[in-house]
Amino acid sequence: MTEPQEFKINIIGERINPGFKSSKIFFDNEDIAGLQGLALKQAQAGAWYLDINIGARALTDSAFMAEVIRAIQAVVTTPLAFDFPSAQVQEVCLETYDRARAGGQMPMINSITEHRWDLMDLHKHFGPFKVIAMASERVEEGIAKGNKTADEIYRTAKRCALRLRNEYGMAMDDILIDVSVSAIIADTAGLNRSTLDAIKLIGNDPDLAGTHRMGGLTNIAQQMPKKAADGSELKHSLESAFLTLAVPYGFDTIIGTPWKRHQPLPEDNYVLKTYKNFLEQTGSNALRAVRKFYKA
Repeated sequence: MTEPQEFKINIIGERINPGFKSSKIFFDNEDIAGLQGLALKQAQAGAWYLDINIGARALTDSAFMAEVIRAIQAVVTTPLAFDFPSAQVQEVCLETYDRARAGGQMPMINSITEHRWDLMDLHKHFGPFKVIAMASERVEEGIAKGNKTADEIYRTAKRCALRLRNEYGMAMDDILIDVSVSAIIADTAGLNRSTLDAIKLIGNDPDLAGTHRMGGLTNIAQQMPKKAADGSELKHSLESAFLTLAVPYGFDTIIGTPWKRHQPLPEDNYVLKTYKNFLEQTGSNALRAVRKFYKA
């Protein structure tokens, strides 16, 4: 009997981030060797890019930000994604990044939104680079608003992608559309369903051909228990359930942990069946559907 194949997706390694307890220790102790080891582990596990986020310190200590980037590039050739909403911080990152060390591969900006478009001013001075464009929020009459429907996500994605192509000459392959993967624990508004429907809409639009659809996969199982009602590992299976439904429609990139191995789930898998049922619910029914993941 052959083993099921793993998903063929790009993985942006997420672990160089003080939001993870195991990583925070390295930042607290300024353990550069520890951060280098974490970069190596992710690169060796097949990371496509490494996401770099040093937290709020990036705003006050640009020297440390640069030191972390140089140290990581000293041990890996994997290109880097810089995860900060500040143009000031991104400027330091792009100035420090050694493209030659990454085999000529361009860096990635994570992320821009319609109301944070000033980050694209960096393109004039440092371009080209890849961009993660957040389709989860739009600007309407000068006000930033969260997108809740598939159509809102899709239309925002299209505006951003075409603007990046037409105004900055970016190749569609360099545009990653973050459709936002929401935690199911409090999703009473059908956000997971909207995300999956938006992935289909984007994938069916020829104007967006070549773009990548992506999201932060670990978000989906936040605050969920470890075990499902059938005794299986819940969080990993829930991530795989999402991918089982999303990948066939063009979802091809995640921000996640590279050494996790996700495989398509069979139709009779308990978590997949429960997730499909959850997707059909809203309001209090959605909360009841969530409990079915871990309570028989």
